Amino acid sequence: MRVTINKSTVAGSAIIPPSKSMTIRALMCAALSSGESEIINPLVSDDTNVAAEVLTKIGAVIRKEEDVWKVSGGKLHAAQADIDCGESATTLRFMTAICSLIPGHHRLVCGPSLSKRPIGSLVEALAKLGAKISTEKTGTAPVNIEGGTFIGGTTDIPGNVSSQFISALLLISPFAQKGVVIKLTTPLTSKPYILMTLSSLKQFGIVVQRDVSKFIVLRQKYVPASVKIDSDWSSASYFLALGAMSKEGILIQNLNLASLQGDRVILDLLRIMGARVRVAGINIVVNYDKLKGLHADLSDCIDLLPTMAMMAAVAKGTSDLTGIQRGRIKESNRVTAVRESLTKLGVTVIEGENQLRITGKDLFRETTDDFLAESDDDDNPEIEFESKELVTLSSRGDHRIAMALAVLGAALGNIAIDGAECVTKTFPTFWEEFERIGGQVTTDE
Repeated sequence: MRVTINKSTVAGSAIIPPSKSMTIRALMCAALSSGESEIINPLVSDDTNVAAEVLTKIGAVIRKEEDVWKVSGGKLHAAQADIDCGESATTLRFMTAICSLIPGHHRLVCGPSLSKRPIGSLVEALAKLGAKISTEKTGTAPVNIEGGTFIGGTTDIPGNVSSQFISALLLISPFAQKGVVIKLTTPLTSKPYILMTLSSLKQFGIVVQRDVSKFIVLRQKYVPASVKIDSDWSSASYFLALGAMSKEGILIQNLNLASLQGDRVILDLLRIMGARVRVAGINIVVNYDKLKGLHADLSDCIDLLPTMAMMAAVAKGTSDLTGIQRGRIKESNRVTAVRESLTKLGVTVIEGENQLRITGKDLFRETTDDFLAESDDDDNPEIEFESKELVTLSSRGDHRIAMALAVLGAALGNIAIDGAECVTKTFPTFWEEFERIGGQVTTDE
């Protein structure tokens, strides 16, 4: 699907969906619990539907009612065929660990994008805990597991590759006869995602001992729980960013300011850039003042990279976004995707291994309506603000790139996004919400 976005005057309130990360964690914990659990306000999206389907194939019973999923777990068995995790990295990584508990042969497969993303560190860590496990390609899916081989003991894993690997080990560690010690060989990044996992485990009766460089999990039993899912701060970031570019501002309701989700730091980042952020209870209103560049370490909130890059492109001055290396192994190489998209719009972007330096075009300066200055380089002409010529950008099949480009499209106009349907991965109603607050978008199927 291709969408074309014209310059938009956005205002009003946006409805933010529940958290994908918290929904999938609750599903996995419920499946490991003997008895029925309730997941209240779950996210219904491509990724969470895949997670539910996969768990159903291995014996969990999931009844999807309005605003609640009831999950009966504890009686898991091997699937009769390959387990397809689609493009859900969280599902693939968590199921790789969970299948090591279940007697029988398991083969985990996934979509083309996810099949390129690494899983080798998790496979190696599980092997050290007794699991008979291998990948058919070097370090990537498909994954073959002979279940029932998980013993426990001590393992080690890098802390800076994927928090999902550590979370996967934590999920199954309570089943080890002698417990598990997980040692981190490098400093931990994406710490908020680990905190979300620890919180989910605690809700289902599991206690984890931890210090700076290791986790200790003794043998325990999961107990059923009733869990309510918070709204998703990653999804909220696009509408908060739209508010920061809007005179009228955007109202977001029902965001939990005490959430463990790392992406709630978006409020602090917007304030640093000069946006006006007002918080009253569960209501947040953001509108713009004079936006300026910032220096931000995104190592604990890597999903904010596309959003903050678009903000940097319209701000005054130079922004440095660091701690971004893991953004290269998401649904797309988000670092390169951001650079190529912004460069095509005439924005100066310097890409380093772990840094993006973006020179903003000061969209909201009062002296001129030009977004991009004229260029003397005939081989690389810069595009003028509100150019009559349509600029087509690719989502790369990446939901976060598509939604971030929509933010920029609302500010600039005349931007088309190919592959815009990918937002269903985490935010199925994104385009409807975008239009509801005034986003000018036309769709070409």
